[in-house]
Amino acid sequence: MRTCESPHFEPVPLASVFTTQRSALPDRLKSPPRYRGRYGRQVIRGMPFLFGEADGANVVLLESEELSIDLGDSRAGYLVFVHVVEDATDVHTAGWARDEAHGDQLGGVVAEYELSYADGSSRSVPIVRRFAIQQARCTWGSAPFACVPAAEVEVVPTADEALAVGRAPLQLAPVRVASVAGEEGSEPGLLWIYALKNPEPDVPLRALVCRPREERSAIYALTLTDLAEHPLRPGVRRKLRLRLPEGVTLNAIGEVDPDQIGIDLGVVISARAALEYDNEHWSGAAPVSQPARSEREVIVDYSAHPRARLYVGEEVFDLGGDSTLVSVAAAERPVRLRFVERESGARVAVRLHLHGEAGEYLPPRGHHRKVNRVWYQDTFAELAIGENQYAYIDGECVAELPLGTVYLEVSRGYEVSPIRTAVEVTAETDELVFELERVLRWRERGWVTADTHVHFLSPQTALLEGRAEDVNVVNLLASQWGEMFTNVGDFDGKTTIGAEDLGGRGEFLVRVGSENRMPVLGHISLLGYRGELIHPLCTAGPDESAFGDPLEVSMAEWAQRCLDQGGLVVMPHAPEPQLERAADIVLGLVNAIELMHFNPLDPQLKEFGGPLSPYGLADWYRYLNLGYHVPLVAGTDKMWAGALLGGIRTYAHLGELEFTYDNWMEAVRRGNTFATVGPLTAMKVEGVEPGGQLDLPAGGGTLNVEWRAESLSLPINAVEIVAGGLIEDEVTVGGKLAAEGSSRLRVSDSTWVALRVRGSYHDRPDDIAAHTSAVQVLVDGSELYAEADSMAVLDQIQGAIAYVDTLAPRAEARRFRELRATLERAHNRLHQRMHAAGVYHRHPLHDPAQPHEH
Repeated sequence: MRTCESPHFEPVPLASVFTTQRSALPDRLKSPPRYRGRYGRQVIRGMPFLFGEADGANVVLLESEELSIDLGDSRAGYLVFVHVVEDATDVHTAGWARDEAHGDQLGGVVAEYELSYADGSSRSVPIVRRFAIQQARCTWGSAPFACVPAAEVEVVPTADEALAVGRAPLQLAPVRVASVAGEEGSEPGLLWIYALKNPEPDVPLRALVCRPREERSAIYALTLTDLAEHPLRPGVRRKLRLRLPEGVTLNAIGEVDPDQIGIDLGVVISARAALEYDNEHWSGAAPVSQPARSEREVIVDYSAHPRARLYVGEEVFDLGGDSTLVSVAAAERPVRLRFVERESGARVAVRLHLHGEAGEYLPPRGHHRKVNRVWYQDTFAELAIGENQYAYIDGECVAELPLGTVYLEVSRGYEVSPIRTAVEVTAETDELVFELERVLRWRERGWVTADTHVHFLSPQTALLEGRAEDVNVVNLLASQWGEMFTNVGDFDGKTTIGAEDLGGRGEFLVRVGSENRMPVLGHISLLGYRGELIHPLCTAGPDESAFGDPLEVSMAEWAQRCLDQGGLVVMPHAPEPQLERAADIVLGLVNAIELMHFNPLDPQLKEFGGPLSPYGLADWYRYLNLGYHVPLVAGTDKMWAGALLGGIRTYAHLGELEFTYDNWMEAVRRGNTFATVGPLTAMKVEGVEPGGQLDLPAGGGTLNVEWRAESLSLPINAVEIVAGGLIEDEVTVGGKLAAEGSSRLRVSDSTWVALRVRGSYHDRPDDIAAHTSAVQVLVDGSELYAEADSMAVLDQIQGAIAYVDTLAPRAEARRFRELRATLERAHNRLHQRMHAAGVYHRHPLHDPAQPHEH
């Protein structure tokens, strides 16, 4: 932290009046550890003081005799003291007392400071405990009322940000007094700064007379200032925009390091890279509008005295009048923002972004000025997409806005038209109302949306975010990370948050399930099951369960328990991890395969590949080619505020079913689903919907495939009809938002048919934006079988057995045999299919009949 000295103070030498050494002070006045080594000129909170030197007397003990300090006819607006009163035992009533370490006692005149003027007049000021002075050792809650700690105030970054810039993490509080605690291993303690207002600032001061009264006290230092405003009163938050001087750079988190910037009479809250918005692009129709982060301009957020100075590198700026500083309009106008449905006028939850003319984020009340994007710290109903920050709002909020132009974005999922506009805020603006219009109406056609994979949120926050993102079903999954367990206390095996029978509206639901995980063999999501939480949540040691945990269960056993308890089994984030998922699908224990993406809108996540992973789809195609008719779902694996709940989502068709959580699970089992990051799509093959089966006679036939696709904002590049993993027909849509058509498809052998939609938020035409589940087509009753795919799946099962045989931490012998038997059963089942198809495969990678180590 940079130390900056204000020029508005003149320290008073006290060497001639010091009465004793700090080490000789009485026990109840003993110098706090942090101050025992401070001698000579010291700068505290930007104010210079002259502390006593190490040798000789270096502190004034006011005990019985008064003393006079010569002020040499100085003029001052305030006299600023560093002083402290002795520790006192707090007696509240007879028999009830607190020891001297608490400092709750208030009242009582500790001393009297008399100002003597050159004209012969004088003014006396009583120094009252817990008003102008406090004891050194006191606890939280016993703060004084008219003095402040003689310690620096600093903004403390989160532990993760501190580590990112190479600083030692201190604590999670955003602001703290640096010296509240003592040095490591020593007792805490503080001295106190008191600013005595001079009632006659224009009359020269001849002397200061200090008289002890009811308690002993000690004076360490005194400085005079010409400031007219109280030097200790903190200024309200202000912002300015600044071009960085040469030699000053941004650190790893896009901020100026604290040792490069500071304020003498105040604190720099943050100095972050300024964001440059293209206002024309903002008001356009592009689905994503991101600002550019400046490398040389910053927004300085600060609190300071009106006469403070800003120090940046080698340059100094007067905050009270430097013309090179560009002030950012203060966000001080409280405005109520309301969000309603256009048709009904009903209040609706939304995702909201606000920024001012300087690009500064304007959070609503109750939300952070800087969204925490760190893993596992996503608990605040907030989101970050690239440089844009958002708050989730339950229909209305209050935001302090600057006067002038304010830019906002309001969104609510993939069927409600987003609002991205600018409004003018005046001194008369009290309320702004925004109407949201549902443009696409797939819910009315029986479709419901879901995110199958969410972590860490509280159920109520998950419900709010689901409502704001128009996600009807949020699956919040308890799990384990080493020694850490999450959402376990939210699981009760019966409650669906948001259901009508529990006082909810019934349209948006949250259900707590679990993601059970193990290294190597894989992860499995167990949704909606009733009864007891399925333990162990994780097994087989790091990186999933704790060190030393044995492999005590198979994923197949987890899956069977979930099915027995009425739940839905999903294989998450295809294609990884790949091992045991192969065996479990072969054993018929899997209800759906999930595609995952953290946030398709975020340009900073492009390195994760396309929003619908082509590798995950290829893995799914492999099982379809073998006749395992497993539907497709989608989830975000949301574990941080950069992941967008429902950014990739499942659409499931209820058909004639009423919308409940149980019926949603049944709709997924039926298989008429699609995964999407924006485009909504439907398909029928000879009238059969995805999840269904079509039977053809020997020789096959020609099928009519009807389809439609529409999108709220993501342009559709192409629509592809996929059969058996190959493109059989392709329609170029050319960036339109809606298309429909039909195709004739000749089929001679058993296969499957699905619809694939290409589109991109980031100008990558090959991105896959949506994909339906499949219609299975059987010719003459012949099951689907693909030799190459069966070999790949069998290899995966052999790999799982090899891991169990060699590296997996062993449970007791019987448990090991049972685990292995499950994998052997899947291996044998697929092996027999291969032989029935006349396939005699190559030498196995790991022969289950001959356990051996590799």
